[in-house]
Amino acid sequence: MPEGVSEAVFVHSVQRGSTQNPFSKKNRDVQRVLFHPTQPIFFVATKTHISVYNLQSQTLVKRLQTGCKWISSLAVHPGGDNIIAGSFDRRLCWFDLDLSVRPYKTLRYHKLALRQVCFHSSYPLFASCSDDKNVHIFHGMVYSDLLQNPLIVPVKVGRALFSCVVSFPFVSSLSVSLLPFFFFF
Repeated sequence: MPEGVSEAVFVHSVQRGSTQNPFSKKNRDVQRVLFHPTQPIFFVATKTHISVYNLQSQTLVKRLQTGCKWISSLAVHPGGDNIIAGSFDRRLCWFDLDLSVRPYKTLRYHKLALRQVCFHSSYPLFASCSDDKNVHIFHGMVYSDLLQNPLIVPVKVGRALFSCVVSFPFVSSLSVSLLPFFFFF
């Protein structure tokens, strides 16, 4: 068990009534944790890396290198093969888990730190929200053919109507059709 229990990451299984500790040492700089939508895989974002763990075998599958100074947010594509990570140094990194441990594409569209990134649950869209009060919406088409790379196209930039965006709760359940009510396009 890690020394700092309040800073440790534990995975609780309600059905089995068990708790797993995927880390053998204390991890102080954990930023985000996410589960894979269909497989027993666990994503842990620290300040500069994203670790991918298999919960069944309790092993490290791979460690993704973002090239960012500080990761602020993380989202997993509903298909599970792609990840986007936002950072405080204005970068949005798209990872294809089948290709490499380095980002497939790094986007720098914001002027200030990214606070949140997310995928739409049913449409091929993803969004990023920043301290510059802008929400960038992208078309991110993932093909079932493994030989074809994802298509990433900027779609729309929305500016917030309120004066300060500290942490915008832009979750994947928020429908894109509701965006005109929150933003001035």
